[in-house]
Amino acid sequence: FLSLVAELCCGFFVILILGNFWFLAVLYLLWLYFDWETPCTGGRRSQWVRSWTVWKYFREYFPIHLIKTSDLNPNHNYLLGFHPHGVLVAGAFGNFCTGPSFKNLFPGLTPYLHIMPIWFGCPFFREYIMSAGMVSASKESVSYVLSNEGGGHASVIVIGGAEESLNAHPGSLTLNILKRKGFIKMALKHGAHLVPVFSFGENELFKQVANPKGSWLRNVQEKLQKIMGFALPLFHARGVFQYSFGLIPYRQPIHTVVGSPIPVKRNLNPTTEEIEQLHALYLQKLKKLFEEHKRNYGIPEHKSLIFE
Repeated sequence: FLSLVAELCCGFFVILILGNFWFLAVLYLLWLYFDWETPCTGGRRSQWVRSWTVWKYFREYFPIHLIKTSDLNPNHNYLLGFHPHGVLVAGAFGNFCTGPSFKNLFPGLTPYLHIMPIWFGCPFFREYIMSAGMVSASKESVSYVLSNEGGGHASVIVIGGAEESLNAHPGSLTLNILKRKGFIKMALKHGAHLVPVFSFGENELFKQVANPKGSWLRNVQEKLQKIMGFALPLFHARGVFQYSFGLIPYRQPIHTVVGSPIPVKRNLNPTTEEIEQLHALYLQKLKKLFEEHKRNYGIPEHKSLIFE
């Protein structure tokens, strides 16, 4: 969905350049030059955009739900680790960028969904995603959000990143997290409390072409991911008037469960051992969150998360 909108925005920009409105393109490029750092300094959200009626229908299509398990004190800043990535990341977008659910459940907190910096290089598209509350996933951007004096900010990071989308098969419970410890270090440096978030149903929205590790397809996808910075999963779902094939996601409920916070004491220079300890604790809490709620959302008792 994001890719489609980005392509439309880039196409519109090309039309401005090639048409009789080239001067508008020049003015926009000038604006882009002076506004380049905004995605790293909290963005520029618009409550009007976040409240568009279309997002209400988007959330109701699946439907998307946000489940609270514990209070989050607005006097603190938080780093929410979102799992799994899936193909669409619908739970993250639907719960943290649209609608009143997060605000109602966690009053006093402002969520910032961090996405790949490459998206903010797309003309016009960058304005749209910033309006929805998305900001860059760069270290500078996360630091800016978590440095808010007095608390009240929540950085939402999809920990598995683009690489994890290649595991987004129905029924998959594999998370790319064992080597991802940058978010732990960031939480320690800012004293931001860690909150595990698991989105049940995220991997059920599409069927992906079989790409087991070691296969030629997976090797190509991984090489392209390293070159471009984002993955290219080959997926399909349903059509508009039929259910056999298309690119519209299946209507599968998504339940995004926000876990209890892990208190983190500020440490400007954490040691490798301290990072490892907190990372291990985070994995423990994430697994506990999953185990406590999996029965409610159709996960068989014998299935558990796989960390790699």
